[in-house]
Amino acid sequence: MSPSGEVVASVSSALAVLLVLLACVELGDAAAAVGVYRLIQYDLAGAPLGSRAAALNHHAAAFPLPAGADLSRSALVAPLLDLPLSFLREYLAEKKHLGGLLVLLPRNISAKNVEGNNDDKGEPKNVLAELEKLLMHEEVPFPVYFAFHDENLDNLLEDIRKIASSGQPASASTGGYKLVVPSAEPKKVSSPTISNIQGWLPGSKGEGDAEQLPTIAIVANYDTFGAAPALSVGSDSNGSGAVALLEIARIFSRLYSSPKTRGKFNLLFGLTSGGPYNYNGTSKWLRSFDQRVRESIDYAICLNSVGSWSNDLWMHVSKPPENPYIKQIFEDFSDISKEMGISVGIKHKKINVSNSRVAWEHEQFSRFRVTALTLSELSTPPEFLESTGGLYDTRESVDVESVMRTVKLVSESLARHIYGLRGRNIDVFADNSSLAISPHYIRSWLDLFSRTPRVAPFLQKNDPFIVALKKELSEHTTDVHVQNDVLDGMFTFYDATKSTLNVYQVASVTFDLLFLLVLGSYLIVLFSFLVITTRGLDDLINIFRRPPSRKVKGA
Repeated sequence: MSPSGEVVASVSSALAVLLVLLACVELGDAAAAVGVYRLIQYDLAGAPLGSRAAALNHHAAAFPLPAGADLSRSALVAPLLDLPLSFLREYLAEKKHLGGLLVLLPRNISAKNVEGNNDDKGEPKNVLAELEKLLMHEEVPFPVYFAFHDENLDNLLEDIRKIASSGQPASASTGGYKLVVPSAEPKKVSSPTISNIQGWLPGSKGEGDAEQLPTIAIVANYDTFGAAPALSVGSDSNGSGAVALLEIARIFSRLYSSPKTRGKFNLLFGLTSGGPYNYNGTSKWLRSFDQRVRESIDYAICLNSVGSWSNDLWMHVSKPPENPYIKQIFEDFSDISKEMGISVGIKHKKINVSNSRVAWEHEQFSRFRVTALTLSELSTPPEFLESTGGLYDTRESVDVESVMRTVKLVSESLARHIYGLRGRNIDVFADNSSLAISPHYIRSWLDLFSRTPRVAPFLQKNDPFIVALKKELSEHTTDVHVQNDVLDGMFTFYDATKSTLNVYQVASVTFDLLFLLVLGSYLIVLFSFLVITTRGLDDLINIFRRPPSRKVKGA
């Protein structure tokens, strides 16, 4: 081969390789990665609920869908307010096949709805609550993921809708986008742990007083349950109650730090786990106490969802309101509430000890014959596994002022009971005093709770958040102890709560064939050119000429 021919051959080969690489690079650059959060998968008394699949590898589709569209090989991408709940109900009830579902959530769940295309128009918070209720209490055979709106997903959705408007759904033959979540088969969470954290503020005994001091318990559960465990932060339910407890412990620790102002009551603070599961942790916590300790509890105040009320708070009890203890506690709250310009109502619900369902945390105390109540902004008990920290329960839904009013009401009521100040209009925790309630403290802890998913089965006993709670309670109380136990076996949970969604722009089969045709033509021309320049046209013609047939002579 001549030097010029070698140069031409080298350049042409390089161009061919470059052409192939450019095609590959173009396809690789079209891929994007997005963090997604999987719908919870769990079994309740053996019944499979939630999403039963995790892996996803299908072409993307979006509303509006063509009539009679087959979605068995499609992953449906839908903004929250564009997803008709009737569509999901139909697919679940009739067990229709759907490749997968990606729900796009607004960044601010509490924002008002300005436009929506489904029948459930309203605030995103209300729509999301209905969606969670539907998905968590049904067996969903296809993978369901949640993601937040961002520029990548918004552009993806726009492109998918353009493809859908052509009347041809995305497929291997038409091209489009492919959504891929590489995930192994979800595994059962073995021996899920619940951790209860307690601390004491010991009261002051008089000289020669051998009797055990009475105890007042302030309790709040801190864990959550929601459609997406990795997003279940429960700012209001029950982050607000846990934060209120920490602030009450902080301000009373200042009173109890001096023997002169230490009350003649022990104060017991309990941050409990297993709240969504019939307050399983509270039951185990109470069982762990010596009987004498339980009998010393004068009464217990449980705090539940106290972060988004403006004027009305409710005192839920199991004993009749006419009970002397309940009547006195309610009168104490009523006196303080009138001074604060708010209203406290009372709701009585008798418990059924033969029924394992526990609607309020104080009912676990009642089962041990301990007087207790729950303070909540909720006027009625929530349904099982509802109002336990769903996707809609975010930082925007909680008001620092609401938590401060709760702390003020409980603290002033306790102080008047402990120090015998009933009927005297004395503001123990006055603003601008050393005992003032701190909005900065409450805000900081609300922010932390609102960044931390707390579904108990996915919290290890040495989780940094549990360590932080123990450390904070140790700052204000003594004899701080963490009780670790196993969640009762009625529930079985599965892992794979979050993953990465890979979005690929895929070419149609027509494009692939066209590309192969162009590349093949180029290679044929290149081959012909190289043969002509190095060996001549006759050799090229001879290559394609049929060789003469050879006759076989007979024997």
